[in-house]
Amino acid sequence: MNAVIENLLTRRSVRSFRDQAISEEDLQLILKTAAYAPSGMGKQTWKFTAVTDRAKIQKLAAAIARELKRENYDMYNPQVLIIPSNERESIWGKEDNACALENIFLAAHSLGIGSVWINQLQGICDVPAIRAILDEFEIPADHVVYGMAALGYPAAEPAKEVTKKGKIQIIR
Repeated sequence: MNAVIENLLTRRSVRSFRDQAISEEDLQLILKTAAYAPSGMGKQTWKFTAVTDRAKIQKLAAAIARELKRENYDMYNPQVLIIPSNERESIWGKEDNACALENIFLAAHSLGIGSVWINQLQGICDVPAIRAILDEFEIPADHVVYGMAALGYPAAEPAKEVTKKGKIQIIR
């Protein structure tokens, strides 16, 4: 099996991270793969914000917890949080960011870094308490956050085999 297919089939969501920093080189490479994701008509109306200060990540997590009434929510306490945002008026913004997030997850996995999709900001990124933090992170006011990537080295080895429930059909 080639390395790309193996990476696709072995990637898993990781929800528990070690207290180990991700190197600047690896973070830059992961962000570069995000920027190379497909985007509608090649418009690339996104911005990628990487937050490495864990106190700032937890400040956002606490605001989300308050807004969604999810006590002790911590976004799995990642080492890095990548926040793709996209212009509110971009008709493909959600899809573009989903493609970029998948590139982030696959690139991270290829480097031995775990990741998990965080989708809680969708629908609440303009709540004043949340928007204030996004403003601190210099995420443009005309941008929406559809999902985020929590990154870190896995605290435990992810499952090798998983059962997939989706159906596949080939019509000939």
